Amino acid sequence: MRLRSLLFTPGDRPDRMAKALDSGADAVILDLEDAVSPERKPEARRHVAEFLATADRRTALFVRINPLQGPEADHDLAAVLQGAPDGLLLPKAEGAASLRSLLARIKAFGGTHPPPILPIATETPAAIFALGSFKEVAARLCGLTWGAEDLPAAIGASTAREPDGGYAPPYETARSFTLLAAHAAGVAPIDTVFPAFRDAEGLAAYAARARRDGFRGMMAIHPAQVPTINAAFAPSAAEILWARAAVAAFEASPGAGAVNLDGAMLDAPHRKQAERILAEAAALNLI
Repeated sequence: MRLRSLLFTPGDRPDRMAKALDSGADAVILDLEDAVSPERKPEARRHVAEFLATADRRTALFVRINPLQGPEADHDLAAVLQGAPDGLLLPKAEGAASLRSLLARIKAFGGTHPPPILPIATETPAAIFALGSFKEVAARLCGLTWGAEDLPAAIGASTAREPDGGYAPPYETARSFTLLAAHAAGVAPIDTVFPAFRDAEGLAAYAARARRDGFRGMMAIHPAQVPTINAAFAPSAAEILWARAAVAAFEASPGAGAVNLDGAMLDAPHRKQAERILAEAAALNLI
């Protein structure tokens, strides 16, 4: 499943759900958690269930359920599983134990084929110390993502941000650990949202940094963010040109541990990077 861009849309706004399908996002997240007030959650569940049953599935449809730590998650699962969502976004996940608990609940509601799960893996202090355990349940995951809002609230911090907008050290650490935990589990690391949705230049810089660091996609809070995110997580023409030349250089020297390309020495990690770029480009029909 390709997950460059995942667009949130409130579960109590069916008009926005339909529009989200035209955004170009790789996945639309129908949100039953933070985007919906407590008194509107029953209505949101009904709208999401109806949308899952009737929507054109040209775009993957995920559902963000409520945290397992509260009473709402079971109501969410009872409402949406019959609609066969393409994935579940699990907030406040605390490692493999949370995944196993969710899978048990899905089974209890008659879900014989659980959808792939995308945990939000850093929203509680305990979650940080359980990140490495996600590799135990990697077969059930479609990726791993993180959030920069719930954790500061959980520990009494005033903000996750520095004055210049960058993350303060604890939250930069959470981001880095999520990235590494995802790669350790062999699943896609997905970066968190960029909340200033009118700042197109800032979004482009943030998304470019995320891809540079090793993330494979990013969540979005507004349809206008999707084209920028998709572009950031697609290989550029220059990258494809370099990757082709790198692979050709290795193929021209079979058995060589390192090759020379335009005056630069390339070895096995460079070949792996080049092959990944070409695979991504092929998946996006860029080559």
